[in-house]
Amino acid sequence: MAITKRNDNEITIKGDKKIDDIPSLKTKALKINLNDNIYGTFAEIGAGQETVRHFFRAGGGSGTIAKAMSAYDKDFSDAIYGIEDDKRYVTESRLRKMLNHEVNLIEERITRDKHPNKIFFAFANTVATIDFAKQFKGHGWVGIKYQIEANQEYNDIVLHVRFKETDARLQQETLGILGTNLIYGAFYKYNEPKKLLRYLYDHLHKDQLEIDTVNFSGPIFKDVDNRLMSLQLVKNGMTDAVMFDPDGNNVLPASALYKKNILALRGSFRPVTKVNMDMYEKSYKMFISENKVDEENTQVLFEITLSNLRAEGEIDEQDFMDRADLLCSLGQTVLISNFREYYKLVEYFSLYSKNRMGLVMGVNNLVDVFDEKYYRHLSGGILEAFGKLFFKDLKVYLYPMIDTETGELVTSENIKVHPRMKELYKFFKYNGKVIDVKDYDASVLNIFSREIFQLIADGKAGWKDMLPEGIADIIKDYRMFGYTRKPMILNKKIRHKR
Repeated sequence: MAITKRNDNEITIKGDKKIDDIPSLKTKALKINLNDNIYGTFAEIGAGQETVRHFFRAGGGSGTIAKAMSAYDKDFSDAIYGIEDDKRYVTESRLRKMLNHEVNLIEERITRDKHPNKIFFAFANTVATIDFAKQFKGHGWVGIKYQIEANQEYNDIVLHVRFKETDARLQQETLGILGTNLIYGAFYKYNEPKKLLRYLYDHLHKDQLEIDTVNFSGPIFKDVDNRLMSLQLVKNGMTDAVMFDPDGNNVLPASALYKKNILALRGSFRPVTKVNMDMYEKSYKMFISENKVDEENTQVLFEITLSNLRAEGEIDEQDFMDRADLLCSLGQTVLISNFREYYKLVEYFSLYSKNRMGLVMGVNNLVDVFDEKYYRHLSGGILEAFGKLFFKDLKVYLYPMIDTETGELVTSENIKVHPRMKELYKFFKYNGKVIDVKDYDASVLNIFSREIFQLIADGKAGWKDMLPEGIADIIKDYRMFGYTRKPMILNKKIRHKR
């Protein structure tokens, strides 16, 4: 469905529901309160008791709210939930300790004999709002642990949010709205997790809040792939990028990239080929040999931009999952972004790290970087973009290609950029910003993923040897990219081997 806007930047989905059909916050809270069986605790740290306030004001909360608490003092909070190994408070670990602690208390103190039909929940958040100097806008973890049937195992929904507003009071109000939407969605939209995500922005705007990590777990979400939910965050404009590790788990970009040396390789990876892996392996050796790069503090990312996931105007989610599975099976961390231009990707990395970064590019990619048409939306044009791209401590590792017309090897020395860009290119080239990958495997230079994809789709031979070891077998076993031979019963997802 097409994404549209409502009330300026407020998210909705065309054909999903009309604006008039969106329940008010009071209606949502009251529906929870009037359900005789829903019963739980609100534990909120860092921004006041903003969520539970909606449930108190809606009325009828005496049968729903077991307890509302806010352990602001760090020593008191540690006495209740324990001390984190890293001494931090706004972390996923802290949130999960809060949820588990509060659920255990309910189970201990409320007997099932007296309340056989009660379905328990614990809602919690631990956040840091904007500081007085307004240098750090704030972020936090928000989650709910709950049942949908009495005596059933618990389910979890956990989010990481980043505040965009520059006023602490507004951030508090935003948090309260998000929390109310989450609790309502958890109980009444759990069977439609994609819609549940979108409805988190009811009565909110995208310029108020970013959700950059989400994880669903528990029996009612056993068929939910959290990587696919991550894709929804980017697809719906809730965040610019999401990340997951080789085991297929969502990870918080801020934690994974914090003060790291970052090496990124962008591609379609449809499918991942031997040339992709040669680009990575050879550039990685060059990157870690740099004086300013610590191998133990280096994060490698295989990035897929959202524009490369689209087919006929819509994102092909299965195609996305196939690419991600193959990359993860090779032990790689995957970043999904909506950054079309490289300078936006570097700006994103710079939010979390000031250390040296590297971009691995093919010749065609670098030619596109020096194409002015991609920067017409900027008031400073290509110079503004390059200021953002190369101002950082960044190097481009250029992988060569064979010119199909002349048979000539194209490197940084003979690359053809637009005549108006020649001097600009020379400036960055001779200032050490563009470096050739010289120790390349010449035997893989004629491999192109689009040709392999076509061979697979057409049922032709000759593509298996152009892929990294084991990738062809996965494509065949899971019938990826149009492969139709030997149908089989599939597991939910590939079990990754590292």
